[in-house]
Amino acid sequence: MAGWLAGLVQALVLVAALAVCWGPAGDHLARVYSSTRDSRVERGLYRAMGVDPSADQRWPTYLRSVLAFSAVGVLLLYLVQRLQSHLVLAGGFAAVTPAVAWNTAASFVTNTNWQSYSGEATMSVLTQMAGLTVQNFLSAAVGMSVAVALVRGFVRSRTDRLGNFWVDTTRGTLRVLLPLSIVSALVLLAMGVVQNLHGTTDIATLTGGHQSLPGGAVASQEAIKELGDNGGGPFNANSAHPFENPTPLSNLLEVFLLLVLPVSLTRTFGTMVGDRRQGVAVLATTTTLWAVLTGLLTWAESTARGAVPQAVGAALEGKELRFGTAASSLFASSTTLTSTGAVDSSHDSLTALGGGITVFDMLTGEIAPGGVGSGLYGILVLSVVAVFVAGLMVGRTPEYLGKKLQPREIKLASLYILTTPFFVLAGAATTIAQPGRLAALLNSGPHGLTEILYAYASAGNNNGSAFAGLTVTGYWYQVTLGLCMLLARFVPIVLVLTLAGSLARQRSTPTSAGTLPTHGPLFVGLLLGVVVVLVALTYVPALFLGPLAEGLA
Repeated sequence: MAGWLAGLVQALVLVAALAVCWGPAGDHLARVYSSTRDSRVERGLYRAMGVDPSADQRWPTYLRSVLAFSAVGVLLLYLVQRLQSHLVLAGGFAAVTPAVAWNTAASFVTNTNWQSYSGEATMSVLTQMAGLTVQNFLSAAVGMSVAVALVRGFVRSRTDRLGNFWVDTTRGTLRVLLPLSIVSALVLLAMGVVQNLHGTTDIATLTGGHQSLPGGAVASQEAIKELGDNGGGPFNANSAHPFENPTPLSNLLEVFLLLVLPVSLTRTFGTMVGDRRQGVAVLATTTTLWAVLTGLLTWAESTARGAVPQAVGAALEGKELRFGTAASSLFASSTTLTSTGAVDSSHDSLTALGGGITVFDMLTGEIAPGGVGSGLYGILVLSVVAVFVAGLMVGRTPEYLGKKLQPREIKLASLYILTTPFFVLAGAATTIAQPGRLAALLNSGPHGLTEILYAYASAGNNNGSAFAGLTVTGYWYQVTLGLCMLLARFVPIVLVLTLAGSLARQRSTPTSAGTLPTHGPLFVGLLLGVVVVLVALTYVPALFLGPLAEGLA
């Protein structure tokens, strides 16, 4: 009972803090992406890049900019890792192996931050700061830029121009992510998170022995790791490490940080389309999903079957006693419902049903509220499908935010929905079909299947968390998971920006008596139904063979 009460109090405090920030943060984001004024620093960067900030890009140009910028990011991050032994602050670290460097470069550029290595034993301080942390900022800024471009597609009429990618990404970094990260890093530093430029420090223990303690710029990386929904930490234990997350208060703050921007972007959406009720409807949908799935995960971990869990009142294996079951469940649910992937407990040690819920969280497409930017454009694509379904029911041409949803738009939305499941299930099935790949599993049977499904679900949905029972250091997993991250990140972006361009070319249609209201409880219920049904139809067979089979055994 005490655990449930503690969890409820933490959840209420979290929701209250997000509610306070929702309006101001969302409106600030809308101003950032709608302003026609550039700061002096921004103008200097535009001159250095050769960018005309007043140029409005056509959607193909915007798309090419996204892809080219990300491709260069993968190449540069790969080179930093391969050359780290020759760079400053190397700290004695050798060059990262080619397969790990490839996997990590793909991971951080796609906002996945899947880590197949131990951070404190593999990456130098410079690689952490100038390579990984930089991509934490840029990958999140790219996600927000794509989301804003889609919103502009709904707002604009009879044009195929969606804004300027270079301006959007620069503003997202300098006006949103950087200042928030500085403040958050200072708060985390005050709470006891480490921040220095030391690789390791040797200390004498009380027993007369010696121990090497890892250091680094942890607080600064921790701030953008959560704010940008990145998730990759400097230590192997991630947010379960006391140097990253020392107290229950810092734990709650990190959950707040990973949720605040995706939640606020729903307000940004309503403000930019000129009807804040639309943002409230999207927020209500995502909040309902988050509350239900967080509650189910907390229940699964608090009422675990078995002699030991029942004796202690919860499933405590793999959990930090500093946080307990309730806080660990809150963190696990929030990190898998966004594209964060940070962990303060071992997800492989979750109960069968609890682990199944975290897999389901990612398989929903991480839209509750989802990643920074990716969550918003994901739920908007599902909103398009929901309006189309409603139009079929009443026999009218579907319209959403004044734009008619014609065959082209529905095809693009349908392809978006099918893309990630294809890469996730194809990757998992191909791996399972090869007996040699199963040697990497620590468990057989349904739990082993869940470990493989979790890995490809995490990569395909750009989450980055891991079940930890699957050894992914082999060449096959490094390469295929890296490909899964890249394809499942950028193929949907191609479809989203194509959809945005198609919508922007249309003339806005005035609201009529036959227009479905998309700001009320009826639409929220319809959108929830579309999310659940689409996920159920796609993934139920795999879920039944893995976590559900284990949980019901």
